[in-house]
Amino acid sequence: MSGLSSDERVFLFLQGPHGPFFHRLGAMLRKAGSTVWRVGFNAGDRAFWFHKASYIPYRDQAEAWPAYFAKLCTDRGVTDIVLYGDTRPVHAEAVAIAKARGIEVHVFEEGYMRPYWVTYERGGTNGNSRLMDMTIPEMQDALAQSDLDAPLPPGYWGDMRAHVFYGALYHWFVMFWNRRYRNFKAHRDLPVSKEFQLYLVRLLLGPLHALDRMQATMRIRYGGFPYHLALLQLEHDSAFQCHSPFSKMTDFLEVVIKGFTEGAPKHHHLVFKAHPLEDGRAPIRRAIRALARTHGLQGRVHFVRGGKLARLLNDTRTAVTVNSTAAQQVLWRGIPLKTYGKAVFEKPEFISDQPLAEFFQAATRPDNRAYKDYRRYLLETSQVPGGFYSARGRRQLLRQVVDMMLSPEDPYDTFASGTAAPRQQLRIVT
Repeated sequence: MSGLSSDERVFLFLQGPHGPFFHRLGAMLRKAGSTVWRVGFNAGDRAFWFHKASYIPYRDQAEAWPAYFAKLCTDRGVTDIVLYGDTRPVHAEAVAIAKARGIEVHVFEEGYMRPYWVTYERGGTNGNSRLMDMTIPEMQDALAQSDLDAPLPPGYWGDMRAHVFYGALYHWFVMFWNRRYRNFKAHRDLPVSKEFQLYLVRLLLGPLHALDRMQATMRIRYGGFPYHLALLQLEHDSAFQCHSPFSKMTDFLEVVIKGFTEGAPKHHHLVFKAHPLEDGRAPIRRAIRALARTHGLQGRVHFVRGGKLARLLNDTRTAVTVNSTAAQQVLWRGIPLKTYGKAVFEKPEFISDQPLAEFFQAATRPDNRAYKDYRRYLLETSQVPGGFYSARGRRQLLRQVVDMMLSPEDPYDTFASGTAAPRQQLRIVT
């Protein structure tokens, strides 16, 4: 389908990030001359799609979706599908059918270089990304024609409040206006009512959480002890569930604390930093305390509820994670990193292959030059300035990503062929 003009393209949108980004994206593609449709699976999807004539509600059983999607692609002459994340069941099934039919698959995801970039790839993201099969030397060859002065990685999340607000609003619509979508089943195990409650509690308790976070961070920064950092992520996130060896975050906690007990010097401490959107559905804090007691580490293990990562990275000796994108900030600083899941940054040049106990005892340093080349390559290709949730972030993102979607080649191929448009100067969106 890549040789078609914009007037010949028919885009079918599936589920997107919470908020109006997909609607705005569809409207701009329509202005470019393309036909745009949107499948909605619940009232939350419907609430943020304001072009009624192009909205297609799906109200059947989940088992009927693959056949329905295939017929829809035929009946509407779909040339492209657009989705946010490629692992939830309705998306994974759609992607498989689309690829078999030669339909272009456009996938959006949170930025590998978040928070001030989003990811746009074709075919798949994270463990399904083309980056998984690329080597650093291949990227360095492509960079020979580039002189991009890559911006520094920001140290904090850009539009967190908007992200939480749209998440709460989305789940409110699903809770109270979903009567026409009685067959809808969320791709996560938690009931929608519980999801809404967690978002609401997070909004209401924000000031108390900020105080707790500040106190924990101060104890670590002024404690005068060497420490190692464990970067946690959301247990229900697709990168954790689909591209890691763990099903529960508590399993990862056990591995880290056991390795720290066996290898770290006795005067070192261990810091667990929660994901900025952690909402308490997994008993992380309680599990950390119990494991610390079991291994005799009382007073040496700390928990920080989200917050700014840069403050903790300034003094950490090492970092360990499953496959959190926060690892990009670790590597930028040349800090030794150990990972456990599949990730686009899982390259031998800068990820340690040491056993965990040995890693905590004497970690090998990453090849910082190789990482900076890798980072430049991503910022020239799949990482697009902007964001999904704030109005300013959406405007910045839309200035570039529509042309990327209409291009006959994906971001990696356009860069290799020298046809990629110049990248915008990053403007911090707060």
